[in-house]
Amino acid sequence: MPSIKPKDNCGQVFGIEGLTLGATSAAIRKKDRLDLVVLLLKETATVSGVFTQNNFCAAPVQICRQRLSQGKSINAMVINTGVANAGTGADGIEDAKNICHELAKLLKIDPDSILPFSTGVIMERLPVDKIIAGLPRCVEAQLTMGWEEASRGILTTDLVPKISSRSFKIGEQSISVTGMAKGSGMIKPNMATMLAFVATDAHVSHKCLDEIVRYANDRTFNCITVDGDTSTNDSFMLIATGTCGGPKVTSTDDPAFTKIRDQITSVCEDLAKKIVLDGEGATKFIEIRVEGGSSKTEAREVGFSVANSPLVKTAFYASDANLGRIMSAIGAARVTDLDVSKVDMWIGDVLVAKNGGPAPSYREVDVKPFMKSDEIVVTIRLGRGKDSVTIWTCDLSHDYIKINGEYRS
Repeated sequence: MPSIKPKDNCGQVFGIEGLTLGATSAAIRKKDRLDLVVLLLKETATVSGVFTQNNFCAAPVQICRQRLSQGKSINAMVINTGVANAGTGADGIEDAKNICHELAKLLKIDPDSILPFSTGVIMERLPVDKIIAGLPRCVEAQLTMGWEEASRGILTTDLVPKISSRSFKIGEQSISVTGMAKGSGMIKPNMATMLAFVATDAHVSHKCLDEIVRYANDRTFNCITVDGDTSTNDSFMLIATGTCGGPKVTSTDDPAFTKIRDQITSVCEDLAKKIVLDGEGATKFIEIRVEGGSSKTEAREVGFSVANSPLVKTAFYASDANLGRIMSAIGAARVTDLDVSKVDMWIGDVLVAKNGGPAPSYREVDVKPFMKSDEIVVTIRLGRGKDSVTIWTCDLSHDYIKINGEYRS
């Protein structure tokens, strides 16, 4: 069976003309650790984004939503790690705006053209003075190929940076897509602690970019879970600098739109999988395929019910083929009138359940090699329709508790 894991980070990373990145250490939480990043965008760039649906959304999320909804031109983004600036009330809004204001003075641009992002501990105020002091260093460090340092500068409990990049052609025109993401715990996006920034040099209208960001998000970042918790800060930003020299894509009927959309989605899928693979304490990467749903929403409900079950996840960690835990999670999904007598299930290529009960041919010894693998595929067939989804998750180990128990220490 081919690997279902994401590609490694050893491939070529393509710089995106019209976008530069710079990172520095502002000692927000720890000394000598990259924790502050600034992205600078060409004036012609278009920007779209989706954000957490957590009602307790962070101050930067509130500001970003407002500025994007007003159709403002976006010239810069500033990202800090260590402190989430969530649950900080009006003070948190003021802190984020002050940082944008100081960066705007440095760059001689409109403060409203800057989008702020934060990740880290919730219900703590930002160390504004430290961040403002670090902004000049971020500006001085700007590079088109600054993706690696920037990707390290947005991490929290992540063990590794996450970058993905593609280059492709539409006719004779070369186009690049590059993205970075962070996320390890508090991962169950509902949009989406994850942040993702993906950029292309393609020339794409706002309308088309909005379509692409929703399409890619629904099929990638909205299909992952580590622990079932939706963060207060989740943000996925898509940037099109329009510097590739090709014609502007203004219609979803344009064949170029589909190709650009699919390449961006491929980068997002790679990043989403890397988030799961780097899940706090994770030892196994698990793909849950739900087929035969009467709708994608229904199939998604079943997939997440299984993927978020602590009992299922701990069984995978223990390599224990406790099928009852999976079947119970399927039944617990919010699906109206699910006929369990039509449910079939495979682990790897072994049919383990047929018509809602143990498959006549099933022997636990046959499925043990799959359970012991660090890559596991579970296929659930509902027998209700033609819609399907794929959810990516990981197991739940002792280290997850250790990491989160020591998070603020």
